[in-house]
Amino acid sequence: MTAPAAPAAPAAPLLPVSGLPVSRALPPVSRVLRLCLHALLFGLLALAAGRAVTDSAPRAGWVIAACAVLAAVYAGGVRAPAVHSSPRAGAVWLTGLGAAWAALLVVSPDGLWIAFPLYFLELHLLRLRWGVAAVALTACAAIGGFLAHSSAATPGAFLGPLLGGAVAVATVLGYQALYRESERRRELIEELITTRAELAAAERGAGILAERERLAREIHDTLAQGLSSIQLLLRAAERALPEEAPALEHIARAREAAQENLAEARRFVRALTPPDLEHGSLAAALERLCAGVPGPRVRFSLSGSPRVLPTPYEVALLRIAQSALANVVRHARAGRAEITLTFMDASVTLDIVDDGHGFDPSSAASASGDGGFGLPAMRSRAETLGGLFTVESAPGQGTAVAVTLPLPLEV
Repeated sequence: MTAPAAPAAPAAPLLPVSGLPVSRALPPVSRVLRLCLHALLFGLLALAAGRAVTDSAPRAGWVIAACAVLAAVYAGGVRAPAVHSSPRAGAVWLTGLGAAWAALLVVSPDGLWIAFPLYFLELHLLRLRWGVAAVALTACAAIGGFLAHSSAATPGAFLGPLLGGAVAVATVLGYQALYRESERRRELIEELITTRAELAAAERGAGILAERERLAREIHDTLAQGLSSIQLLLRAAERALPEEAPALEHIARAREAAQENLAEARRFVRALTPPDLEHGSLAAALERLCAGVPGPRVRFSLSGSPRVLPTPYEVALLRIAQSALANVVRHARAGRAEITLTFMDASVTLDIVDDGHGFDPSSAASASGDGGFGLPAMRSRAETLGGLFTVESAPGQGTAVAVTLPLPLEV
Protein backbone atom coordinates (compact mmCIF):
# COMPACT_ATOMS: atom_id res chain seq x y z
CA MET A 1 0.00 0.00 0.00
CA THR A 2 2.46 2.64 -1.14
CA ALA A 3 1.23 6.13 -1.79
CA PRO A 4 2.06 8.17 -4.90
CA ALA A 5 4.81 10.71 -4.52
CA ALA A 6 4.09 14.36 -3.79
CA PRO A 7 0.29 14.31 -3.66
CA ALA A 8 -1.52 17.61 -3.41
CA ALA A 9 -3.72 18.57 -0.52
CA PRO A 10 -7.48 18.23 -1.03
CA ALA A 11 -9.53 21.28 -1.82
CA ALA A 12 -11.63 20.87 1.30
CA PRO A 13 -11.18 18.86 4.51
CA LEU A 14 -12.80 15.46 4.19
CA LEU A 15 -12.44 13.91 7.59
CA PRO A 16 -10.95 15.86 10.47
CA VAL A 17 -7.92 13.68 11.11
CA SER A 18 -4.27 14.56 11.43
CA GLY A 19 -2.91 16.52 8.53
CA LEU A 20 -6.08 18.57 8.16
CA PRO A 21 -5.05 21.87 6.46
CA VAL A 22 -7.63 24.22 7.90
CA SER A 23 -7.29 27.90 8.76
CA ARG A 24 -9.85 27.98 11.55
CA ALA A 25 -10.57 25.85 14.59
CA LEU A 26 -12.39 22.60 13.97
CA PRO A 27 -16.07 22.60 14.88
CA PRO A 28 -17.18 20.23 17.68
CA VAL A 29 -18.58 17.65 15.23
CA SER A 30 -15.26 17.50 13.33
CA ARG A 31 -13.30 17.02 16.55
CA VAL A 32 -15.62 14.17 17.52
CA LEU A 33 -15.11 12.47 14.14
CA ARG A 34 -11.36 12.82 14.46
CA LEU A 35 -11.35 11.29 17.93
CA CYS A 36 -13.63 8.49 16.74
CA LEU A 37 -11.21 7.63 13.93
CA HIS A 38 -8.28 7.58 16.37
CA ALA A 39 -10.24 5.41 18.78
CA LEU A 40 -11.26 3.03 15.98
CA LEU A 41 -7.70 2.42 14.81
CA PHE A 42 -6.22 2.00 18.29
CA GLY A 43 -9.17 -0.15 19.34
CA LEU A 44 -8.71 -2.49 16.38
CA LEU A 45 -4.98 -2.76 17.11
CA ALA A 46 -5.72 -3.59 20.73
CA LEU A 47 -8.27 -6.18 19.63
CA ALA A 48 -5.79 -7.84 17.24
CA ALA A 49 -3.09 -7.95 19.93
CA GLY A 50 -5.58 -9.21 22.55
CA ARG A 51 -6.84 -12.02 20.30
CA ALA A 52 -3.27 -13.11 19.59
CA VAL A 53 -2.60 -13.37 23.33
CA THR A 54 -5.88 -15.02 24.37
CA ASP A 55 -5.84 -17.51 21.49
CA SER A 56 -2.17 -18.38 22.18
CA ALA A 57 -1.29 -17.76 18.56
CA PRO A 58 2.08 -19.21 17.55
CA ARG A 59 3.35 -15.77 16.52
CA ALA A 60 1.68 -13.73 19.27
CA GLY A 61 4.88 -11.84 20.02
CA TRP A 62 5.26 -10.81 16.40
CA VAL A 63 1.62 -9.72 16.30
CA ILE A 64 2.01 -7.58 19.39
CA ALA A 65 5.22 -6.06 18.01
CA ALA A 66 3.57 -5.27 14.64
CA CYS A 67 0.59 -3.67 16.41
CA ALA A 68 2.94 -1.59 18.55
CA VAL A 69 4.94 -0.43 15.52
CA LEU A 70 1.76 0.49 13.63
CA ALA A 71 0.40 2.38 16.65
CA ALA A 72 3.71 4.24 17.06
CA VAL A 73 3.83 5.23 13.37
CA TYR A 74 0.23 6.44 13.51
CA ALA A 75 0.72 8.39 16.75
CA GLY A 76 3.92 9.95 15.41
CA GLY A 77 2.14 11.16 12.28
CA VAL A 78 -0.73 12.58 14.32
CA ARG A 79 1.68 14.64 16.42
CA ALA A 80 4.09 15.61 13.60
CA PRO A 81 3.59 19.24 12.45
CA ALA A 82 4.95 18.42 8.96
CA VAL A 83 2.13 15.96 8.32
CA HIS A 84 -0.37 18.73 9.13
CA SER A 85 1.09 21.13 6.56
CA SER A 86 2.99 19.20 3.87
CA PRO A 87 1.27 16.88 1.34
CA ARG A 88 4.60 15.16 0.72
CA ALA A 89 5.04 14.45 4.43
CA GLY A 90 1.51 13.07 4.53
CA ALA A 91 2.33 10.71 1.65
CA VAL A 92 5.48 9.52 3.44
CA TRP A 93 3.43 8.94 6.58
CA LEU A 94 0.87 6.89 4.63
CA THR A 95 3.69 4.83 3.11
CA GLY A 96 5.04 4.07 6.59
CA LEU A 97 1.59 3.13 7.81
CA GLY A 98 1.14 0.85 4.79
CA ALA A 99 4.43 -0.90 5.45
CA ALA A 100 3.61 -1.44 9.14
CA TRP A 101 0.13 -2.65 8.25
CA ALA A 102 1.52 -5.08 5.64
CA ALA A 103 3.78 -6.53 8.33
CA LEU A 104 0.76 -7.01 10.59
CA LEU A 105 -1.15 -8.72 7.76
CA VAL A 106 1.70 -11.17 7.33
CA VAL A 107 1.60 -12.34 10.97
CA SER A 108 -2.12 -12.01 11.76
CA PRO A 109 -5.39 -12.21 9.78
CA ASP A 110 -6.88 -9.73 12.23
CA GLY A 111 -4.82 -7.02 10.51
CA LEU A 112 -7.56 -7.04 7.88
CA TRP A 113 -9.71 -4.84 10.15
CA ILE A 114 -7.21 -1.98 10.02
CA ALA A 115 -8.02 -1.44 6.35
CA PHE A 116 -11.21 0.49 7.11
CA PRO A 117 -9.62 3.45 9.04
CA LEU A 118 -6.80 3.45 6.48
CA TYR A 119 -9.36 4.07 3.72
CA PHE A 120 -10.36 7.37 5.33
CA LEU A 121 -6.76 8.45 5.88
CA GLU A 122 -5.89 7.83 2.22
CA LEU A 123 -8.96 9.65 0.92
CA HIS A 124 -8.26 12.57 3.23
CA LEU A 125 -4.55 13.06 2.60
CA LEU A 126 -4.46 12.35 -1.16
CA ARG A 127 -6.18 13.83 -4.16
CA LEU A 128 -9.40 12.06 -5.02
CA ARG A 129 -8.02 9.99 -7.91
CA TRP A 130 -4.93 8.96 -5.92
CA GLY A 131 -7.02 8.35 -2.84
CA VAL A 132 -9.40 6.03 -4.70
CA ALA A 133 -6.42 4.18 -6.19
CA ALA A 134 -4.87 3.82 -2.73
CA VAL A 135 -8.18 2.53 -1.36
CA ALA A 136 -8.36 -0.07 -4.15
CA LEU A 137 -4.75 -1.14 -3.44
CA THR A 138 -5.50 -1.37 0.28
CA ALA A 139 -8.59 -3.51 -0.39
CA CYS A 140 -6.56 -5.86 -2.60
CA ALA A 141 -3.89 -6.14 0.10
CA ALA A 142 -6.58 -6.91 2.68
CA ILE A 143 -8.07 -9.62 0.45
CA GLY A 144 -4.62 -11.07 -0.17
CA GLY A 145 -3.83 -11.08 3.55
CA PHE A 146 -7.07 -12.87 4.36
CA LEU A 147 -6.51 -15.52 1.66
CA ALA A 148 -2.96 -16.07 2.88
CA HIS A 149 -4.26 -17.02 6.33
CA SER A 150 -7.39 -18.92 5.18
CA SER A 151 -7.51 -22.11 3.19
CA ALA A 152 -11.01 -21.44 1.82
CA ALA A 153 -11.80 -18.48 -0.43
CA THR A 154 -15.30 -17.26 0.42
CA PRO A 155 -17.31 -14.43 -1.19
CA GLY A 156 -17.07 -12.51 2.06
CA ALA A 157 -13.29 -12.41 1.76
CA PHE A 158 -13.71 -10.34 -1.40
CA LEU A 159 -16.91 -8.46 -0.67
CA GLY A 160 -15.94 -7.26 2.81
CA PRO A 161 -12.88 -5.14 1.91
CA LEU A 162 -14.43 -3.97 -1.37
CA LEU A 163 -17.71 -2.91 0.27
CA GLY A 164 -15.76 -1.24 3.07
CA GLY A 165 -13.76 0.77 0.53
CA ALA A 166 -16.91 1.74 -1.38
CA VAL A 167 -18.59 2.89 1.84
CA ALA A 168 -15.51 4.93 2.76
CA VAL A 169 -15.40 6.62 -0.66
CA ALA A 170 -19.14 7.40 -0.55
CA THR A 171 -18.85 8.74 3.01
CA VAL A 172 -15.91 10.98 2.17
CA LEU A 173 -17.54 12.32 -1.00
CA GLY A 174 -20.74 13.05 0.92
CA TYR A 175 -18.81 14.80 3.67
CA GLN A 176 -16.91 16.85 1.08
CA ALA A 177 -20.15 17.92 -0.62
CA LEU A 178 -21.63 18.94 2.73
CA TYR A 179 -18.47 20.85 3.59
CA ARG A 180 -18.54 22.77 0.30
CA GLU A 181 -22.21 23.59 0.82
CA SER A 182 -21.57 24.81 4.36
CA GLU A 183 -18.67 26.94 3.13
CA ARG A 184 -20.88 28.51 0.46
CA ARG A 185 -23.51 29.25 3.08
CA ARG A 186 -20.90 30.75 5.39
CA GLU A 187 -19.57 32.97 2.59
CA LEU A 188 -23.10 34.06 1.70
CA ILE A 189 -23.83 34.91 5.32
CA GLU A 190 -20.59 36.90 5.62
CA GLU A 191 -21.39 38.71 2.37
CA LEU A 192 -24.89 39.45 3.61
CA ILE A 193 -23.56 40.85 6.89
CA THR A 194 -21.04 42.98 5.00
CA THR A 195 -23.70 44.20 2.59
CA ARG A 196 -26.04 45.09 5.44
CA ALA A 197 -23.27 47.07 7.12
CA GLU A 198 -22.50 48.86 3.85
CA LEU A 199 -26.18 49.62 3.31
CA ALA A 200 -26.51 50.96 6.84
CA ALA A 201 -23.45 53.16 6.30
CA ALA A 202 -24.81 54.30 2.93
CA GLU A 203 -28.17 55.16 4.47
CA ARG A 204 -26.51 57.10 7.28
CA GLY A 205 -24.30 58.90 4.77
CA ALA A 206 -27.27 59.67 2.55
CA GLY A 207 -29.20 61.01 5.52
CA ILE A 208 -26.30 63.20 6.60
CA LEU A 209 -25.81 64.56 3.08
CA ALA A 210 -29.54 65.20 2.68
CA GLU A 211 -29.63 67.10 5.96
CA ARG A 212 -26.53 69.11 5.02
CA GLU A 213 -28.08 70.02 1.68
CA ARG A 214 -31.38 70.97 3.33
CA LEU A 215 -29.61 73.20 5.86
CA ALA A 216 -27.58 74.82 3.08
CA ARG A 217 -30.76 75.61 1.14
CA GLU A 218 -32.51 76.95 4.25
CA ILE A 219 -29.60 79.18 5.19
CA HIS A 220 -29.24 80.43 1.63
CA ASP A 221 -32.95 81.06 1.10
CA THR A 222 -33.74 82.61 4.51
CA LEU A 223 -30.84 84.01 6.51
CA ALA A 224 -28.58 84.95 3.63
CA GLN A 225 -31.38 86.49 1.58
CA GLY A 226 -32.75 88.32 4.63
CA LEU A 227 -29.37 89.76 5.56
CA SER A 228 -28.79 90.82 1.97
CA SER A 229 -32.18 92.62 1.97
CA ILE A 230 -31.33 94.32 5.27
CA GLN A 231 -28.08 95.57 3.82
CA LEU A 232 -29.84 96.99 0.75
CA LEU A 233 -32.41 98.76 2.94
CA LEU A 234 -29.68 100.24 5.11
CA ARG A 235 -27.89 101.53 2.00
CA ALA A 236 -31.13 103.11 0.85
CA ALA A 237 -31.55 104.73 4.29
CA GLU A 238 -28.01 106.11 4.12
CA ARG A 239 -28.67 107.76 0.78
CA ALA A 240 -32.00 109.19 1.99
CA LEU A 241 -30.55 110.90 5.09
CA PRO A 242 -28.58 114.16 4.95
CA GLU A 243 -24.83 113.93 5.42
CA GLU A 244 -24.97 115.58 8.86
CA ALA A 245 -27.67 113.23 10.26
CA PRO A 246 -26.65 111.66 13.62
CA ALA A 247 -28.22 108.33 12.58
CA LEU A 248 -25.77 107.80 9.73
CA GLU A 249 -23.11 106.41 12.05
CA HIS A 250 -25.53 103.87 13.56
CA ILE A 251 -26.78 102.88 10.09
CA ALA A 252 -23.21 102.34 8.91
CA ARG A 253 -22.49 100.10 11.89
CA ALA A 254 -25.70 98.15 11.30
CA ARG A 255 -24.81 97.72 7.63
CA GLU A 256 -21.32 96.45 8.56
CA ALA A 257 -22.85 93.97 11.02
CA ALA A 258 -25.28 92.78 8.34
CA GLN A 259 -22.39 92.42 5.89
CA GLU A 260 -20.36 90.36 8.37
CA ASN A 261 -23.30 88.09 9.18
CA LEU A 262 -24.07 87.66 5.47
CA ALA A 263 -20.47 86.57 4.87
CA GLU A 264 -20.76 84.14 7.80
CA ALA A 265 -24.00 82.70 6.41
CA ARG A 266 -22.33 82.19 3.03
CA ARG A 267 -19.43 80.40 4.76
CA PHE A 268 -21.98 78.05 6.37
CA VAL A 269 -23.53 77.37 2.98
CA ARG A 270 -20.13 76.62 1.46
CA ALA A 271 -19.25 74.33 4.40
CA LEU A 272 -22.47 72.36 3.93
CA THR A 273 -21.97 71.98 0.18
CA PRO A 274 -20.43 68.62 -0.94
CA PRO A 275 -16.62 68.93 -1.00
CA ASP A 276 -16.42 67.82 -4.65
CA LEU A 277 -18.32 70.96 -5.69
CA GLU A 278 -16.37 73.41 -3.56
CA HIS A 279 -13.52 74.01 -6.01
CA GLY A 280 -15.27 74.30 -9.33
CA SER A 281 -18.28 73.50 -11.47
CA LEU A 282 -20.21 70.25 -11.78
CA ALA A 283 -18.31 69.43 -14.98
CA ALA A 284 -14.98 69.85 -13.19
CA ALA A 285 -16.18 67.64 -10.32
CA LEU A 286 -17.28 64.92 -12.76
CA GLU A 287 -13.96 65.10 -14.58
CA ARG A 288 -12.07 64.65 -11.29
CA LEU A 289 -14.38 61.77 -10.42
CA CYS A 290 -13.58 59.99 -13.70
CA ALA A 291 -9.85 60.48 -13.21
CA GLY A 292 -9.94 58.90 -9.76
CA VAL A 293 -11.90 55.73 -10.59
CA PRO A 294 -9.81 52.55 -10.07
CA GLY A 295 -10.06 49.75 -12.62
CA PRO A 296 -11.87 50.61 -15.86
CA ARG A 297 -10.89 53.56 -18.09
CA VAL A 298 -13.48 56.27 -17.58
CA ARG A 299 -13.85 59.25 -19.95
CA PHE A 300 -15.83 62.42 -19.32
CA SER A 301 -17.38 64.55 -22.07
CA LEU A 302 -19.40 67.74 -21.98
CA SER A 303 -22.07 68.60 -24.55
CA GLY A 304 -23.95 71.84 -25.02
CA SER A 305 -23.43 75.22 -23.41
CA PRO A 306 -22.74 74.82 -19.67
CA ARG A 307 -25.15 76.69 -17.39
CA VAL A 308 -25.11 77.44 -13.71
CA LEU A 309 -27.24 74.85 -11.90
CA PRO A 310 -28.81 75.15 -8.46
CA THR A 311 -26.88 73.36 -5.72
CA PRO A 312 -29.51 70.57 -5.31
CA TYR A 313 -29.20 69.78 -9.04
CA GLU A 314 -25.41 69.63 -8.93
CA VAL A 315 -25.44 67.49 -5.78
CA ALA A 316 -27.99 65.05 -7.21
CA LEU A 317 -26.13 64.62 -10.52
CA LEU A 318 -22.78 64.19 -8.78
CA ARG A 319 -24.14 61.60 -6.33
CA ILE A 320 -25.83 59.66 -9.13
CA ALA A 321 -22.58 59.61 -11.08
CA GLN A 322 -20.65 58.42 -8.02
CA SER A 323 -23.16 55.65 -7.31
CA ALA A 324 -23.27 54.51 -10.95
CA LEU A 325 -19.47 54.40 -11.21
CA ALA A 326 -19.30 52.48 -7.93
CA ASN A 327 -21.58 49.87 -9.49
CA VAL A 328 -19.38 49.76 -12.59
CA VAL A 329 -16.25 49.13 -10.51
CA ARG A 330 -17.81 46.61 -8.13
CA HIS A 331 -20.21 44.66 -10.34
CA ALA A 332 -19.90 45.35 -14.08
CA ARG A 333 -16.35 44.03 -14.72
CA ALA A 334 -16.12 46.68 -17.41
CA GLY A 335 -13.04 47.72 -19.33
CA ARG A 336 -14.34 51.16 -20.33
CA ALA A 337 -16.99 53.61 -19.17
CA GLU A 338 -18.07 57.08 -20.26
CA ILE A 339 -19.90 59.90 -18.49
CA THR A 340 -21.60 62.56 -20.62
CA LEU A 341 -23.10 65.75 -19.22
CA THR A 342 -25.44 67.39 -21.74
CA PHE A 343 -26.97 70.85 -21.38
CA MET A 344 -30.10 71.50 -23.44
CA ASP A 345 -32.50 74.44 -23.58
CA ALA A 346 -34.91 73.13 -20.95
CA SER A 347 -33.08 70.24 -19.29
CA VAL A 348 -29.75 68.76 -18.29
CA THR A 349 -28.92 65.09 -18.90
CA LEU A 350 -26.29 62.84 -17.35
CA ASP A 351 -25.43 59.54 -19.10
CA ILE A 352 -23.21 56.79 -17.66
CA VAL A 353 -22.41 53.98 -20.12
CA ASP A 354 -20.11 50.96 -19.61
CA ASP A 355 -19.13 47.86 -21.62
CA GLY A 356 -19.49 45.43 -18.70
CA HIS A 357 -21.36 42.13 -18.57
CA GLY A 358 -24.71 43.83 -17.88
CA PHE A 359 -27.67 42.56 -15.88
CA ASP A 360 -31.44 42.27 -15.92
CA PRO A 361 -32.85 45.59 -14.60
CA SER A 362 -36.19 44.02 -13.70
CA SER A 363 -34.61 41.43 -11.42
CA ALA A 364 -32.14 43.92 -9.93
CA ALA A 365 -34.95 46.29 -9.01
CA SER A 366 -36.51 43.70 -6.71
CA ALA A 367 -33.31 42.17 -5.37
CA SER A 368 -31.97 42.85 -1.97
CA GLY A 369 -28.37 43.79 -1.33
CA ASP A 370 -26.16 46.51 -2.61
CA GLY A 371 -27.59 46.63 -6.10
CA GLY A 372 -31.11 46.75 -4.70
CA PHE A 373 -30.28 49.92 -2.80
CA GLY A 374 -28.20 51.81 -5.38
CA LEU A 375 -30.68 51.93 -8.27
CA PRO A 376 -33.70 53.02 -6.17
CA ALA A 377 -31.53 55.63 -4.45
CA MET A 378 -30.47 57.12 -7.79
CA ARG A 379 -34.04 57.02 -9.06
CA SER A 380 -35.27 58.73 -5.89
CA ARG A 381 -32.74 61.56 -6.26
CA ALA A 382 -33.82 62.20 -9.84
CA GLU A 383 -37.57 62.03 -9.16
CA THR A 384 -37.27 64.32 -6.12
CA LEU A 385 -36.22 67.08 -8.53
CA GLY A 386 -38.92 66.17 -11.06
CA GLY A 387 -36.50 64.32 -13.30
CA LEU A 388 -36.54 61.06 -15.23
CA PHE A 389 -34.25 58.11 -14.41
CA THR A 390 -33.78 55.19 -16.83
CA VAL A 391 -31.59 52.08 -16.90
CA GLU A 392 -30.94 50.08 -20.07
CA SER A 393 -29.03 46.82 -19.73
CA ALA A 394 -29.03 43.13 -20.63
CA PRO A 395 -26.71 40.26 -19.70
CA GLY A 396 -23.55 40.55 -21.77
CA GLN A 397 -24.48 43.89 -23.37
CA GLY A 398 -23.25 46.52 -20.93
CA THR A 399 -25.30 49.10 -19.05
CA ALA A 400 -26.52 52.62 -19.75
CA VAL A 401 -27.84 54.86 -16.96
CA ALA A 402 -29.47 58.17 -17.86
CA VAL A 403 -30.98 60.90 -15.72
CA THR A 404 -32.71 63.99 -17.11
CA LEU A 405 -33.56 66.97 -14.92
CA PRO A 406 -35.77 69.84 -16.11
CA LEU A 407 -34.06 73.21 -15.67
CA PRO A 408 -35.90 75.64 -13.38
CA LEU A 409 -37.07 78.88 -14.94
CA GLU A 410 -34.84 81.02 -12.78
CA VAL A 411 -31.64 79.29 -13.89
